[in-house]
Amino acid sequence: MSNITAAMVKELREKTGAGMMDCKSALNETGGDIEAAVDWLRKKGLSKAAKKAGRVAAEGLVAVESSGKTAAIVEVNSETDFVARNDSFQAFAREAAKIALNGDGTLANLEAAHFPGESVTIKDRLQDLIATIGENMNLRRVDRLHVNSGFIATYVHNAAGEGLGKIGVLVALESTGDVSLLETLGRQIAMHVAATSPAGLDAASIPAEVLEREKAILRDKNAGKPENVLEKIVESGMKSYFKENTLVEQPFIHDPSKTINQVLKEAEGKVGAPVALKGFVRYGLGDGIEKEEAPDFAAEVAAAAKG
Repeated sequence: MSNITAAMVKELREKTGAGMMDCKSALNETGGDIEAAVDWLRKKGLSKAAKKAGRVAAEGLVAVESSGKTAAIVEVNSETDFVARNDSFQAFAREAAKIALNGDGTLANLEAAHFPGESVTIKDRLQDLIATIGENMNLRRVDRLHVNSGFIATYVHNAAGEGLGKIGVLVALESTGDVSLLETLGRQIAMHVAATSPAGLDAASIPAEVLEREKAILRDKNAGKPENVLEKIVESGMKSYFKENTLVEQPFIHDPSKTINQVLKEAEGKVGAPVALKGFVRYGLGDGIEKEEAPDFAAEVAAAAKG
C-alpha cells in the first residue's frame, strides 16, 4: 500500500470538498493516485461539497456560549432554513461556540481547532457535514469577549435551541459587584442590543469614515445655508446621531426615560461596585450577504408567450 501523506489528503480535499476520512480511504483504495481517488469519490457520491461551494448560504444559525468571564459567538451559514433545524447542524454550531471560548477570537484559529478528544478539526467536520447533508455551508465569523472580573451576558433571538438563534448578542460588564445582578442586567442590555442594533459602544467607537459620511449627508441636505449656520446644523445633527446609534446614549428599551449610561450608573448601588460596559457584539444571521432572488417563473412564461 502506498504511503498516504497529509499533503495528499489535503490536495484531494481541495479538489473534491469531500471529508478527510473519505479522502484518506479513497487514496488507500487507489494506491495514492489523486485522479483515480477523485473518480472513486465521485462513484461513491462523496465528491459533492466542492460543487456546492459557489451557492449562496445566507441561512443557518448564530450560536453563543459564555463561561461567565469569557463568551464567544459564531455564525454558521447554510443554504436553507430547513438545514438550520437539522440536529447535526445545530450540534456543530453549538460545539463551535464552545470551542471558540478557548480560542483567540479569529476565524482561522477556530477552523484549525480540534473537537475535544478527536483529531478532526472544525473545518474538517464542516466539510463532512456538507457532504452528508448536501448543502453549501460555511463558518462565517467568530468573536470572543473577556473580562477579568464581572460577567459577560448572552442573548439569542428567534431561538432554535439552547444558545442558538437568528440574532445573537454578547454584552461584557466589568465589575467586582454581585455577579447574579450583573448577569440579569447584562441580559437586559443584550436584549436591548438585539432590538436596536447600535452602530457602536460610544462616539469614540464609531469609525471616522462613518462619521464623515453622516456629516456629508447633513451638509448636502442643508446646502446653500451660511457656513456658520451649516456648522451648527452638523453639530446638532451629530449629537442626534450619537443618541440614536451609540449604545451608551440610547434610551433603554425596558425604561425609555433612561439612557444605558444612566441605567449602568443606577445599577452600581445595587451591585455594590462600579459597573463598566466594556463591549458588545451583535450578530444578525446573514448580515451583509446578498441573497439570490428566486426566479419569477410566471413572469418568464408570460414573457416567453408574448415573444
